Amino acid sequence: AYGTKEESAVRPIGRYPVPNKKDMPYDIVELMEEVERKAGFLPNIFKVMCHRPAEFRAFFAYYNVIMKKDTGRLSKADKELIIVATSAENRCPYCVTAHAAFHRIYSQQPARADQVIVNWKKADLSDRDLAMLEFALAVCRADNITEEHFQKLERHGFDREDAWDIGMISAFFAMSNRIAHFIDLHPNEEFYRMGREKGEA
Repeated sequence: AYGTKEESAVRPIGRYPVPNKKDMPYDIVELMEEVERKAGFLPNIFKVMCHRPAEFRAFFAYYNVIMKKDTGRLSKADKELIIVATSAENRCPYCVTAHAAFHRIYSQQPARADQVIVNWKKADLSDRDLAMLEFALAVCRADNITEEHFQKLERHGFDREDAWDIGMISAFFAMSNRIAHFIDLHPNEEFYRMGREKGEA
């Protein structure tokens, strides 16, 4: 059962208590069990967000809308790289660690996310990737977004709808970063090991 007792032997995953499974709404338990079954572990964000069931549902519903969208020019690896870069800018250990793991898996590039975390401008990225991250980080920092930002994306093959997707991912994870920050959310140990070798899923 999910709950604070199972974390007692290690550092707590955050400031807020994790409800016991028996006290959670059925639909949330069902989703958490599905995620745990597929991944082999349950990411800590699920445990802490179920503290507020209505917010849990809204948070993951929007996450699914923007991250599982299968139209546009952003690949899964692109989306994860945006999250890594913007979460590093926002100094969010949980999101950097979790989404670097997902990027390693989707991109089959074990070192790329680590490079972006340290200095995205010096990472082994294409001009397209650099333009994508430049736009994402401008949104992340709440820079004054101008037509020049959109035009630069267009020169690298992105249209206005792709710009929306990049901006929405950056904006959503700015919120997610700040949630993780104030609740002191810690990454699962499993994330550190995921995708370190090419071909690992």
